[in-house]
Amino acid sequence: MKRLLITVAVVLNLVLADAVVKELACGMLGPSAESGPRVVCVIPGLFNLAYVENRGCAWGMFQGRVWPLAAFGAVALALLVWKRRSFFGPGRLAAVAEPLLYAGIVGNLIDRVFRGYVVDMFDFHWGPHHFPCFNVADSLITVAVGLMILSSFMAQRRKQGA
Repeated sequence: MKRLLITVAVVLNLVLADAVVKELACGMLGPSAESGPRVVCVIPGLFNLAYVENRGCAWGMFQGRVWPLAAFGAVALALLVWKRRSFFGPGRLAAVAEPLLYAGIVGNLIDRVFRGYVVDMFDFHWGPHHFPCFNVADSLITVAVGLMILSSFMAQRRKQGA
């Protein structure tokens, strides 16, 4: 019960943080009548803050398919919650990954349902190489998946050592 309460509290706080950052991006970087969207150079040649309306998913795939992506997110979230013990298992890494993954899915799902697109703002590039723009929710999902993979490797090593 304690882990569930902590998970819910962390998810709510992370979803709120994601929403606040997205609102700040909309207000400070979003399109204006006279100039369109703004880009703010933070680290020249490496990192910008930009306003991007992503109507698809990762790397711009499935552009214009907002409702199928929203439905997929909702079903994935429901499946993860329903089968949480199978997906996350015991251990500290799983306990950290679980709320991060939920919050990331919920953050982008809220955007898709209420805006019709996901707001992205973190823009990394290195010379001619450009990484797709992303947001806090995307970062949460990425870190959660990384932790789940690491947890899985560690569990395998424990089994082999036993």
